[in-house]
Amino acid sequence: MSSNTTQTPRGENSLASSIALFVPMMLLFFGALYSLSFLTLGNAWPMAVCLGLFALAFWIPQTITGRSDSAGES
Repeated sequence: MSSNTTQTPRGENSLASSIALFVPMMLLFFGALYSLSFLTLGNAWPMAVCLGLFALAFWIPQTITGRSDSAGES
């Protein structure tokens, strides 16, 4: 193992990239929860928005960025 401590170990992400992904995904998740505050029996669109934002908050990190298969790699 090299003595250079500035490099991120293999299989781990840098703090900046993790935060840059975490913040927008949490905004999508909280947006999904906030959309439920507009849900009524006569208006189903907030539930559709909630499901869409909720799905994106999990789908983007798992498929587009490929973070679902990075745990446990060394």
